[in-house]
Amino acid sequence: MSFNWSVYGLQVQANQLIPGLTHSASPSVPDLQICLGFLPEELNQAAEHASRPWYASADKAEGDIPILRIWNLADRRLFLLRYADGTEFVVNSTGTKMWSRWPKDVATEDVMSCLTGPVLGFVLLLRGIICLHASAIAIGDRAIAIAGPGEAGKSTTAAAFAKLGYPVLSDDVVTLDEQDGAFLVHPAYSRIRLWPDSAEALYGSADVLPRLAPAWDKRYVDLTENDYRFQKSPVPLAATYILDERALDCSAARIETLSSKEALVSLIGNTYATYLMDRTMRGREFEILRRVIAAIPIRRVVPPADYGHLPRLCNMILEDFDMMTGSAPHASPRSLQG
Repeated sequence: MSFNWSVYGLQVQANQLIPGLTHSASPSVPDLQICLGFLPEELNQAAEHASRPWYASADKAEGDIPILRIWNLADRRLFLLRYADGTEFVVNSTGTKMWSRWPKDVATEDVMSCLTGPVLGFVLLLRGIICLHASAIAIGDRAIAIAGPGEAGKSTTAAAFAKLGYPVLSDDVVTLDEQDGAFLVHPAYSRIRLWPDSAEALYGSADVLPRLAPAWDKRYVDLTENDYRFQKSPVPLAATYILDERALDCSAARIETLSSKEALVSLIGNTYATYLMDRTMRGREFEILRRVIAAIPIRRVVPPADYGHLPRLCNMILEDFDMMTGSAPHASPRSLQG
């Protein structure tokens, strides 16, 4: 049995259900085939004899094991991604086939979380699609990206916009798919992942949201439920907002214009999975980002530190977006409260 999905602009065919992805019609030739639960024997042998990794993360798990290691196999025709819990993904160099296996004590939800985020982000890189580490919201027929370093509040801000009634395109990976002079943001998966403090700030308690996986304290918002809206079709990117250090004094919250040089440096710092790029990918990234900043406003946001001011942050971004694009003021579809 096979299942057909649409994610990040790819038509995916898999042998198992993948939570959060959008069903699609069966493609004549899928962009990506995924085999979950096993490696073919030849790949199994190659994985077992992998020696020095091409990449090892600086972050370590118990036993001083890197959280992620990556090997080049079969004369660079395959990549093996191995997580500290023993979960493995093998991806071919063209990003058209993937296999995965994991230990019995690893929850399937953990595996799917890696698959729909960093692993598919790596697949997009292999296929020549540069992505931002960001969330994306649809405002009318255009999109804004909300980027920033880890724990800057990207997902929290996306969830705040979702509560206001705006459709969400992506929570973690924002595609910059250049087509006909525009940069399309493709729909990712219909979930927003939140840490407990963010869930509590938005919903009063983290316990009202389901856990992402049994071993994680992270929660998720299901964008297919409770009148939330998941944007199922791609829309062009119209602006990018990069979250900076939060202002303790809410009156100091502001949005600033970036010079071309500042914008390029900021985008390079917020490109998805930059640590996995080789020289060719780096060159492509640089050229694409130069075209992005020539076509799309890049803004720095100093948000209020208090999550109680999330409505104000959303309104700041909406007002700035309307001013830059000359749009009529956007009234939020509904209140953030409740």
